[in-house]
Amino acid sequence: MTSRYNAYSFIFALTTPLDGLLVFENNDVNACANCGSPMNLLTRVWRSSLGKKYLMAISGLVLLLFLVGHMVGNLLLFLGREDINRYAEFLHSTKEVLWTVRLVLLAMAFVHVLAGVSLWIENKSARPVAYENPDPVVASYASRTMLMSGLIVASFIIFHLLHYTVKVPAVNLTGADFGTLQETLRDGSQRADVHEMMLKGFSNPVVALFYVLGMGLLCLHLSHGASAMFQSLGARSDAYRAFFNMLALAVAVVFFLGFSAVPIAVLLRLVK
Repeated sequence: MTSRYNAYSFIFALTTPLDGLLVFENNDVNACANCGSPMNLLTRVWRSSLGKKYLMAISGLVLLLFLVGHMVGNLLLFLGREDINRYAEFLHSTKEVLWTVRLVLLAMAFVHVLAGVSLWIENKSARPVAYENPDPVVASYASRTMLMSGLIVASFIIFHLLHYTVKVPAVNLTGADFGTLQETLRDGSQRADVHEMMLKGFSNPVVALFYVLGMGLLCLHLSHGASAMFQSLGARSDAYRAFFNMLALAVAVVFFLGFSAVPIAVLLRLVK
């Protein structure tokens, strides 16, 4: 009977991943008979710790893919004014797509933070007294500071949006209004001069170093978060644990080098 139950649960989890997670946590296949209905599914997922981990993994994956595109776009600064300004013009040429992407990213970030804080509260409630001698090998510094680094990164992202997206003059610490920076093309038309905006924005040492620090914390978060994401999505097993841990660390290092290269290069006047 037990083997038939486990086999049924395993097949059910493969065919309906979210419901399957709930089955394993509640240990009751029959309890999930109606969880496929739209009215019940979201509530059941959110009430489940595994469901929240699943939401964190999905939202984290979306944000990770965005970081790849954002980093590649930033690195166009090294190719010159024409390349990065043309790229920025392309992004802003379709407002509907741009705002759809922005809203999706904001939603993913909200879900990611909310699920993370909720899981932290649940873990604290389950064990109000901390371990007397926590093992640093079992729990790395990155894993033990996920909430703290995540909230600091969220604050950094808000600053970044005010700095380069909303373009609030008081935030850039240069006295310039980035919204007025324009490049005049050969035909007399104008477009936003993102190249000049990045040069001015990172010319202030405080801002440039703050960005490097922010990226360091983001990558610390990713060094554990990416590995945990693979585990939540079922891709990481004990046999491949070391591989995915190293992959997550490698991803974090690449992001740190890629994102930090721009403010450091501007600060050192390697880009003009």
